[in-house]
Formats: sequence, C-alpha cells, structure tokens
Amino acid sequence: MAKAIWEGAVLAESNQCVEVEGNQYFPPDSIKKEYFQSSAAHSVCPWKGTASYYDLEVNGKRNQGAAWYYPEPKPAAHQIKGYVAFWKGVRIEK
Repeated sequence: MAKAIWEGAVLAESNQCVEVEGNQYFPPDSIKKEYFQSSAAHSVCPWKGTASYYDLEVNGKRNQGAAWYYPEPKPAAHQIKGYVAFWKGVRIEK
C-alpha cells in the first residue's frame, strides 16, 4: 500500500498505483479530496501530454502545485489518465 503524506495528513493511499519515471501515480478514487484544490497551472510533457495541477491545503498550510495529473494523456501514457502524482515535499511511503 502506497501513501502520500504531507504535514501529517494522508493525502492518498492505494495498492493500485502506477509507477512512471520514478513517480507513484495514485488512482483518482484514492485521493482525499478535502485536501485538494484545482490550480490554473499546466505543463507539457513531450510523451505524456498536458498536466494539470492541484494545490494542497492541510491545517491552514498551502503547497501550490504539489500534485499533478494528466486528464487526457497521450496514447503512450494512457495508463495514468486521471491518476495523481506528488512532489514539493510530499512524502511517498510504500
């Protein structure tokens, strides 16, 4: 079971994660939505497509753009459609 943890809160946990480029991508139904807020930020990966971001908020602390996902990935990354990955201090435990 993989867990994403920030500021003592479990943001997501699943045993159905997909690993891509060393990142654990959590299924959309495994995230705890109360900690996530949509962000206007986007980035582009040449082979995965356009990523969208979430800001995280836990106990009044905000971590901007600390989670990302591909709502419509390119065919080579179809297995992570909608799955969420983390960075910016979010700890992943396996």
